[in-house]
Amino acid sequence: MAAPYEDFAERLRHALDRVDFASGRARTGALADRYAVSRETARKWLTGLALPELARIIELAKDLDTSFEWLATGRGEVQLRINESPPIYRQLTNAEVRVLQLFNTLPEDKRKLLLQFFS
Repeated sequence: MAAPYEDFAERLRHALDRVDFASGRARTGALADRYAVSRETARKWLTGLALPELARIIELAKDLDTSFEWLATGRGEVQLRINESPPIYRQLTNAEVRVLQLFNTLPEDKRKLLLQFFS
């Protein structure tokens, strides 16, 4: 007899595989530790004997970079986001901040001239 939530368990295992989450016997313990649940609860999720609470499924979907709808129901796309590198942000230097502050004090016409000069 199949476990009542085998479909969910299969999707969860697939999502864990996609992000190279611990595998084999270590997976149950790692899942339990990561989501602060007992090993028994994690085992039940992975074998389809129990479903996580709704808030936990939302958290799992976010952490595993999968769509909530797919993880919870099997409908829709596995992954919502496009596989792009995240933008790289850096802290502005003091000089850059000062230039921006001065630029913002200029009247609009002077800003346009300055932008044309640098273009």
